[in-house]
Amino acid sequence: QVTLVESGGGEVQPGGSLRLSCAASEYTRNYYALEWFRQAPGQEREGASCISSTSGTTVYTDSVKGRFTISRDNAKSTVYLQMNNLKPEDTAVYYCAANFISDCTRLPDFAPSTVAAWGQGTQVTVSS
Repeated sequence: QVTLVESGGGEVQPGGSLRLSCAASEYTRNYYALEWFRQAPGQEREGASCISSTSGTTVYTDSVKGRFTISRDNAKSTVYLQMNNLKPEDTAVYYCAANFISDCTRLPDFAPSTVAAWGQGTQVTVSS
């Protein structure tokens, strides 16, 4: 069973940057797409980004395109989310997820229903 541990959250001013990391407990290279979801106070959890298991294909929700970059190091079973030009509306708890479906292009709305494992979440606060 995959377990995921996020790190790298914190507080930053608008326009600043943060990098989130998510370490998986087992080798995820061939089996899982790795995703980042986020949940703002009073709102539903939403998908932000996804990277496919072997092709490395990436998908982003419209609100983060051009500002966020997802990447993965399969040798370390780790996925990263580089977040630049952060805005107050990016404030949320960010969750890492491993999805049973390995190809991000086959995940409608990032398909939370097929997530195999969730991380515990890390808080990102963007405030002046």
